[in-house]
Amino acid sequence: MDDPIAPMLAKAVDAVPEPGSLAGGLSYEPKWDGFRSIVYVGDDGTVELGSRGSKPLTRYFPELVEALGGRLPRGSVVDGEIVVRVGEPGREKLDWEALSQRIHPAASRVRTLAQETPASFIAFDVLQADGESLLDTPFSERRAALEAMLVDVSAPVHLTQTTRDVETARRWLQEFEGAGLDGVVAKPLAAAYSPGKRVMLKAKHHRSADVVVLGYRIHASGTGVGSLLLGLYDAEGNLRNVGGASAFTTVRRRELIDELAPDVVRDENGHPVRGETERSRFSGSKDVSFVRLEPRRVVEVRYDQMEGDRFRHTVQFSRWRPDRDARSCTFEQLEVPARYDLGDVLS
Repeated sequence: MDDPIAPMLAKAVDAVPEPGSLAGGLSYEPKWDGFRSIVYVGDDGTVELGSRGSKPLTRYFPELVEALGGRLPRGSVVDGEIVVRVGEPGREKLDWEALSQRIHPAASRVRTLAQETPASFIAFDVLQADGESLLDTPFSERRAALEAMLVDVSAPVHLTQTTRDVETARRWLQEFEGAGLDGVVAKPLAAAYSPGKRVMLKAKHHRSADVVVLGYRIHASGTGVGSLLLGLYDAEGNLRNVGGASAFTTVRRRELIDELAPDVVRDENGHPVRGETERSRFSGSKDVSFVRLEPRRVVEVRYDQMEGDRFRHTVQFSRWRPDRDARSCTFEQLEVPARYDLGDVLS
């Protein structure tokens, strides 16, 4: 950890790429929906969990520190994903919300959660073995080294599946979502490990939904709309917050202020009425207030997956839908992935 390695990243593509699209061919593997982490095992057996950002994860996962220390050889550096598994055998899946709860400032709470919702580590690359760097080694050789390193590994540490068959990868894209996974990653077999570079390719699900605009937040610059708050009606007729859409250009942010002005809820003095979204530990001092809108404007958005009753990631604005009645925007329109057992993915 004295000289941390930035994780190699992936570029989004519309579909699982053909193996011949890159020289040397491709290896495919599931895209895990967790915390990316590079594990460092020192010559003295000390284990550190790095993150994609600058914040170490070591203190939040004491059970993984112990497990990895007993399962990875000293002087190794392994790239992978931290996940939380929930459900009975045969009905297991990943739980992003339970994983998010593991980031807690209180040491006592960290210890409790380590017992209540223990994490697993899914290994998918090795960057150092026996103290020797493998960064310049082709992925095909790194994968072979990783398999040799983890030949007898046991839970909660796992070796991710791989395939060189594109049809198998396409089947994974459809089936594994039912276990809470995020898509499929394609890795060039001949590629070295390039920290911080988008060398890999990732294919995720692309879906659309018509949702109601509940309000908007002002952009951090103080000018224009930074994000739209979105909602759907449940079976009881309640309008529930399901997430947000952002990433507007400067010009578009200003245009949205004018477009949404007729829908702004105002008090008796004509001032915009503001509300607040629920604050979480990730909010910090961030302003969670928003300008409330009358729930009558419908927008079509693109999204990849749901986490419970909310969009898993920030969605993309597609187009206004003036032909849709807001009351017709319900959860029933959303595609429900077929159930798939996480244990079968890990086997």
